[in-house]
Amino acid sequence: MADVTINGLIEGGKASGGPPFGPALGPLGVNISKIVDEINSKTKAFEGIKIPVKVIVDPATKAYRVEVGSPPTSALILKELGIPKGAKGKDETAGNITMEQVKSVAKAKSTAMYGNTLADKVKQVLGTCKSMNITVEGMNAKEATAKVNSGDIKIE
Repeated sequence: MADVTINGLIEGGKASGGPPFGPALGPLGVNISKIVDEINSKTKAFEGIKIPVKVIVDPATKAYRVEVGSPPTSALILKELGIPKGAKGKDETAGNITMEQVKSVAKAKSTAMYGNTLADKVKQVLGTCKSMNITVEGMNAKEATAKVNSGDIKIE
């Protein structure tokens, strides 16, 4: 029999025996609480953010593995700033993020982003800041990206 994959979107550290995993795992005869504990330990760092989680079970052996996806860049930015959402219109600014916070987001997303260097990944985070109308150390994200490109802002 082929492996069974169960996908869910879970708030970091808050998986439970309820949906989406409990009802799907029950018929497979695996230890649900053990799996939930593993999900919670692997997602604790993303508290307050919904992140994709996959549980892959081999029904024959009851062996399983938990794979944690990467939360959206925008969710990590919002968490860094402690705000509920980005700006509504072009004229509104949702918040101001520091370069250290931008680097922190880039490092957290590093395996899910393209680019060979931290600077490449920082520029992707800055692009998300631009679309959310979040300023970077008081300047718009486009200016910050230009300063990273020119070397005025050093990354790494």
